[in-house]
Amino acid sequence: MKNWLNNARAPEKVSENKVMEKDRIDLMENNEATGSAEHSGDLTSGRKITRNSILNIIGYCAPLFVALITIPVMIHEMGNDRFGILTLAWAIIGYFSLFDFGLNRALTKLVAERLGKEEQEDIASLIWTSLVVMMILGLIVAAILIIGLPWLVQNILTIPAALKRETLIAFYLLALSIPLVIISVGLRGVLSAYQRFDLINFVRVPMGIYIFIAPIPIIKWYMNALHPVVAVLILGRLIAVLIQLRMCLKIVPFIQSDVGFRRDLIRPLLSYGGWVTVSNIISPLMIYIDRFFISALISASAVAFYATPNEAATKLWFLPWAVLGVLFPAFSTSFAKDIRMASDIFDNSLKYLFVIMFPIALLTITFSFEGLNFWLGSEFAVKSTAVLKWMVVGVFIHSIAQVPYALLQGAGRPDIIAKLHLIELPLYCILLWQLIQLGGTQGAAIAWTMRLGADGLVVFLFVRKVLPGILVKINHKLSILSMALLSFILTSSLENFFFKSGFFFAVILSFALFVWFIIFNDQDRDRIFKGISHAI
Repeated sequence: MKNWLNNARAPEKVSENKVMEKDRIDLMENNEATGSAEHSGDLTSGRKITRNSILNIIGYCAPLFVALITIPVMIHEMGNDRFGILTLAWAIIGYFSLFDFGLNRALTKLVAERLGKEEQEDIASLIWTSLVVMMILGLIVAAILIIGLPWLVQNILTIPAALKRETLIAFYLLALSIPLVIISVGLRGVLSAYQRFDLINFVRVPMGIYIFIAPIPIIKWYMNALHPVVAVLILGRLIAVLIQLRMCLKIVPFIQSDVGFRRDLIRPLLSYGGWVTVSNIISPLMIYIDRFFISALISASAVAFYATPNEAATKLWFLPWAVLGVLFPAFSTSFAKDIRMASDIFDNSLKYLFVIMFPIALLTITFSFEGLNFWLGSEFAVKSTAVLKWMVVGVFIHSIAQVPYALLQGAGRPDIIAKLHLIELPLYCILLWQLIQLGGTQGAAIAWTMRLGADGLVVFLFVRKVLPGILVKINHKLSILSMALLSFILTSSLENFFFKSGFFFAVILSFALFVWFIIFNDQDRDRIFKGISHAI
């Protein structure tokens, strides 16, 4: 091995393939020396997954605190109309990431899979092919949007006449930025495959803060004009892309010498990405379509008493979504390397996510009336408490189901989730129609939670197809989940504040003992003791 390495490093002229191989060898040596990128065996360690999940949570939360401070300032300076258009711009920038047609996930999956197998020969071609295809798709979407923008601004969006011209200019700028946004998503997919969430959040946190801070001085300098604000946001995106590209070149240096486009890689990319796209389109639709049903069957004012607790409940998803982003490449790597490793990740992820989410859900359900009364007043508390309780149950179930979701996608079966969503959509619409007529907004919340519950149960059952022998563990997890749901039902039946408080603390104490002695094993307890000792 040493002789081979020395030969590879010899100053003599070598072939292109040997140069590429030398780049990969240097990368491995650099990883050992600096820790800039971990060996595939380390990508699925429990410590790595926990660390990356915490980084993702910080990356999601930090910009929100800045937004709480800066949004009132922007509303005051811009006025309601311009600020409303700016929020549309933010939404469009975020929604443009869907126009990668699932290629981000496909790229992460295929690169992580090759890392697990320690087959890095075509990683460079895979990355460049993906980025080229994503760029082409971005240009096509941008062209279509540019053609349709005048009709959209003039006829669809209700925009004051005085603001239509600057709105159109701003939206043209946004359309031109689509390829940039999609390339950014692709580069993030590469970093995800290598589990470099430290670098991802090194860009995500400043970029998230920049979005909410950068418009303020521009508003003052350009007398509230909208398109300069959008231009500054796009400039920030460009800087982020350049930084991400530099990071990718550092983590995967051999892509600089192995630039190539391979048509044979397009099919697996589009095949995987197509199913992801189906889920990406249908899943948000099922999350928000209930509001349109309520508006049609009850009234527009009823939507407020439904949407507000819905928004509050779904904010709890930031935690499982942060974990999901880490689990997906970990599952992709582990399935290619050792299926037993995937089983361990699945088991531990379910365990820790349940331990974190159950107390949060129980607290919210128990004191939902008091929380709504304090936050929004007595009218909202009376009309929205039942909705919030049902919503939190659905959020809890869906949070736990993120683990089998990630596992199925990491195992290369996004088609299962997409087909499930295709079947669910018409059935859910029928259920919504019936339950809203029977129970109003509470009926809509029940239908919403029933859909998430059925969805979670089915994906758990499908896990057996990709993890043989997991059935006993799944049955055990489902029985624990049933106990949690029973606790939610019991606390929902209590109205007296002191009874609710006593029940809550009794359940939490019992839960803590159950977790410590039943759910946690010796390794978990040792890890906690070591963490406490290090903290002290």
